Amino acid sequence: MAVENAGTRPLAVAQIADLLDGRWADRRRHTRELCTDPDLVNVPGWSMADHREHVLAGLQKLADAGEVQRAFPTALGGADDPGGNIAGFEELIVADPSLQIKAGVQWGLFGSAVLHLGTEHNHRAFLPDIMSLAVPGAFAMTETGHGSDVASIATTATYDPATQEFEIHTPYRAAWKDYLGNAAQHGTAAVVFAQLVTHGVNHGVHAFYVPIRDAAAARTESGAFPMMPGITSQDDGHKGGLNGIDNGRLAFDHVRVPRTHLLDRYGSVAEDGEYTSPIASPGRRFFTMLSTLVQGRVSLDGASVVVAKMALAIAWRYAEERRQFTGADTETETVLADYGTHRRRLLPLIARTYAAQFLHNDLLERFHGVFDGEHDTDEDRQDLETLAAAAKPLSTWLALETLQTSREACGGQGFLSENRLVGLRADMDVYATFEGDNTVLLQLVGKRLLTDYGRSTAKMDVAGQARWVAERAGDMALHRTPLRRASQSIRDWGSRARSAEELRDPAMQRELLEDRVETMVEEIALRLKPSLKGSPAERAAAFDADQAELVEAARAHGELLQWESFTAAIDGIRDADTRKVVVWLRDLFALTTIEKNLAWYLINGRLSAQRARTVTSYVERLLTRLRPHGLDLVEAFGYGPEHLRAEIATGVEAQRQAEAMAHVRRQRASGRAPVNEKHLAATKDGSTGPKVAQPV
Repeated sequence: MAVENAGTRPLAVAQIADLLDGRWADRRRHTRELCTDPDLVNVPGWSMADHREHVLAGLQKLADAGEVQRAFPTALGGADDPGGNIAGFEELIVADPSLQIKAGVQWGLFGSAVLHLGTEHNHRAFLPDIMSLAVPGAFAMTETGHGSDVASIATTATYDPATQEFEIHTPYRAAWKDYLGNAAQHGTAAVVFAQLVTHGVNHGVHAFYVPIRDAAAARTESGAFPMMPGITSQDDGHKGGLNGIDNGRLAFDHVRVPRTHLLDRYGSVAEDGEYTSPIASPGRRFFTMLSTLVQGRVSLDGASVVVAKMALAIAWRYAEERRQFTGADTETETVLADYGTHRRRLLPLIARTYAAQFLHNDLLERFHGVFDGEHDTDEDRQDLETLAAAAKPLSTWLALETLQTSREACGGQGFLSENRLVGLRADMDVYATFEGDNTVLLQLVGKRLLTDYGRSTAKMDVAGQARWVAERAGDMALHRTPLRRASQSIRDWGSRARSAEELRDPAMQRELLEDRVETMVEEIALRLKPSLKGSPAERAAAFDADQAELVEAARAHGELLQWESFTAAIDGIRDADTRKVVVWLRDLFALTTIEKNLAWYLINGRLSAQRARTVTSYVERLLTRLRPHGLDLVEAFGYGPEHLRAEIATGVEAQRQAEAMAHVRRQRASGRAPVNEKHLAATKDGSTGPKVAQPV
């Protein structure tokens, strides 16, 4: 088929790459090259035991080279560079997701908890060995029975003034710490989260440094150090993915640790058992403590986008080379990328991945601002928490969808382990529930949206409330009747060109995306309002009835944020032709997002039927425009064959196709090619056809 703009010159790929890689581009690219080291990459088919040992050795190599300690203080050998640390850490997934997550457990969770929840005496005592990997550690927060509900964990840490020790105890089976990296085999210590009890008062969840294995003793037959007295460990065993990590469970039977092992930045206990905290409110104290650990969600967001980029680089390169079925040219088969269905599969995912990366860049800037102290207020931390909770679900779901679609788009080749897509799909599955289940996180975002809406209306005076009622009545008159749709039809006058002109206007795109969020939030808030004066059971029932829609509103909010980040990033492209193509890509993201929600826009009167049809027709036009630029758009991701390690992304398919076509040409030139039966039948009917090759 003819492809629009097929003759345009290549894009300024380097400009796009710089934009995608963001502020810490050098750190990202350095880590990508590091990830080509055979000592770090995984090999499909390894046993779980071999994979675990390889990952541990790789972790030690990273620690020895000083590659993973950038977030820690310079006084201890770090670089005080939280943003650069996360940017590099995300790229470790190029080598092996198990390596990335085990590094995250060691330095992003275990070490970070000591850094952010402890004070100077904790830092001096524990951080040097954590940074060097002399003490591999676990992050013991999650319990079998409570999952994301950290505030309700059952493990207790009861202070004994007589011995100046905390007694860590697991009261029942559901309170076992579970899914902990390093717990099954390699970890010798853990940061354990427990309810701090002193003088009979529960002061809520706090963190404690607890040795879990005796590193001074001889190793057992399994190669691990023996457990400390009172501590039980179980191996989680083979998992659906990430089998290079020794996930396990821990239980504590009246295990005692010194008072100084409390990580005491937000709460301390004196020798006599007196509890003090710089934050008086228990609820605020709890959320402040958890907010210091937000980097897990930030890094999972970025790592998920890395995987989506890798999958698309593999799938699109294959689509540019793999030929299947003849089309207008009956002598040459068509490459997959020239089929409309294939463009529909992959190009919108490329657009979503660009949007996700640009939002992640903004999230990482905000994270760095909070943790380097430049923008560290309660409001900044709340905004960071909300942004991370909105971004991480969208990017992790994007990665899973992209891997599955790319696998299918590569046919049987995509199912081979050597082409990585199925392995990455298995490893990424748990990212949807890592560091908070995606649906739970979107509920948090939705609650923040409702809170902000409530604050905005609560500040209205009588005149303001009257204006709001009038505006809402006007909104209903405009949108809930045919009036809005009629005005669109009048402006368009049956012209798809006029409809498309409005739809590609950034102001119109923003209005449509933003209006959906605001309308959904407002409708939920108004439905919940009568229940606010009811009993707790009535309030819970009302919220439950709107929970699904609230999650959808939060997701729409995340998509709006992605669009805003994408639109802002375009200003960084200097080359005019390249900017035009990236604008098309942004438009594709906006319109496919609107397209999937057309029912909402039609029901709520935001789009006329004619303009709704134009959305899909203009999406198809954008797909055709972007087709010639697909390879440049994935090349800008920055992953070469040495990073992807997928045979079908090395050019081998192009060689196979060239060999096949050369064979056919030689046969035809020799005059010895067999005659197609259909041609032979036509010749017998008296029509002109090719001559049958005669035997020699």
